[in-house]
Amino acid sequence: MKYHQNFYTAIGATVLAFATMCGQVQAQSFPSKPLTVIVPWSPGGGSDRSMRLVAATASKYFGQSVIVVNKPGAGGANGTRAIAAAKADGYTMGMVGAGVVARQYNNPNANPLSDLIPIAFFGADPAALSARASTGFKSVADFVKAAKSKPGSIKNGNDQPGGSSYVAIAIMEGALGVKTTRVPYKGYAPTVAALLAGEVQTATVPVPDAIEHHKAGKIRILGVAATQRHFVAPDVKTFIEQGFNVVAGSWRTIVAPAGVPAARAKVLEAKLLQTLKDPKLVKRANNAGFFVTPLGSKETAAYWKSYDKAVYPVLLSAGLVKTRKK
Repeated sequence: MKYHQNFYTAIGATVLAFATMCGQVQAQSFPSKPLTVIVPWSPGGGSDRSMRLVAATASKYFGQSVIVVNKPGAGGANGTRAIAAAKADGYTMGMVGAGVVARQYNNPNANPLSDLIPIAFFGADPAALSARASTGFKSVADFVKAAKSKPGSIKNGNDQPGGSSYVAIAIMEGALGVKTTRVPYKGYAPTVAALLAGEVQTATVPVPDAIEHHKAGKIRILGVAATQRHFVAPDVKTFIEQGFNVVAGSWRTIVAPAGVPAARAKVLEAKLLQTLKDPKLVKRANNAGFFVTPLGSKETAAYWKSYDKAVYPVLLSAGLVKTRKK
């Protein structure tokens, strides 16, 4: 009996050692071909531009090309589904924002967070309220006055229901006591284009997506929904500075489909954190208007949990919880 026990113990130890060795070899040989990153939004938007900056630098650390593929539609749900459905071998990643949390509660076709694993946190992206110059709005108070005089008369461009900018305008409406007519678009780039074309009078997009047109005088950023001003638009006051307690916005996280081997996930995390801490990348991102505040996978998972806990009551009160409930 003792012989058999020793025999099986030895077999178990051998299997464990072999598995460990395989994991180490797997990590050492990974990646051996180009990687793909899916962006669930149209080209030209903030997520697309920020991910392309990351990809260009990440290629140096991975020793392989990092290819960005855009898969817009359904407020980001299409691209997120493609990320979750990809082969869990570490060669396909994606960039998602805060909308991935909200969509799981209001879109029956959206993926739950459990279908994804966080790899690295890129940074926060405060929401901002912008208006066409022709509206004459110069402050949040001007917007509130006009919106209250004719409820629903102001069209606001945002993303699909449950998306971060859709949630942001819902938060703003609730806090400001106003009502707009929400017009959804497939990403920030087409939303800004619609604002410039006059399809909508206002838009809820991050500062980097509106700043050039703000500087050109075509649109005016009325307020930033954050606790501090945005560094690329220091002239624009926050909602709080203007007397309105509104904080809203998104964030960007690089993810992979659930099921990626732990050894490969660790390689992805290590290389991406190297990328996000690269001084040249940070400078380029800041010049483009992006905050870069890297976090590892564990910290990002905790951030997701905290955000989910904070935003769920807002979604519930706005009638945006329709499919899954806590």
